[in-house]
Amino acid sequence: MTPGKTAGLLVGIVVTMGALSFAAVPFYNWFCRVTGYAGTVAVSAVAPDHVLDRTVLIRFDASKEAGMPWDFRPQQHTMRLKIGETGLAFYEAHNPTGRTVAGTASYNVTPDSAGGYFTKIDCFCFTQQVLAPGETAIMPVTFYVDPEIVTDPEGQFVKEITLSYTFHETELPAEQAALAASGTGAVN
Repeated sequence: MTPGKTAGLLVGIVVTMGALSFAAVPFYNWFCRVTGYAGTVAVSAVAPDHVLDRTVLIRFDASKEAGMPWDFRPQQHTMRLKIGETGLAFYEAHNPTGRTVAGTASYNVTPDSAGGYFTKIDCFCFTQQVLAPGETAIMPVTFYVDPEIVTDPEGQFVKEITLSYTFHETELPAEQAALAASGTGAVN
């Protein structure tokens, strides 16, 4: 093989590996959402049509990525629900800084075996949150535990589920960034 062909082959390999690594994150996220793998929850527009007598304890956890300036916490630390019953919990975020800050929450559920059965109907984590200086937001999450969990070989033994959120600072949307840059102050 000539040096030119070898170099071309190596460049092709590097480009292919780069493309595959770039595609790996969205593919992994899609896989986790579909299967519940790694504690990723399901999403539904409606609650199930039946509720079981069996209950499960839901724990709520909040954390922040390093450098995220907000204060972030659950308003309740636990909630006991019947399996299939719709729950409503609230998280609180406060921006103690003198600047507008945007954030997005990532989430997971433990144990992993409950991930595919913990289903969100609505959540603050579905959209970016923007808080003006000194602003506090109360953010809801509506959810249920799918009754099918009791038929899962591992899920049937779940007695407690922890819903964890981590807030990450994200780039301000263009409109808010323009307002912040012009010094007009708070964003509503």
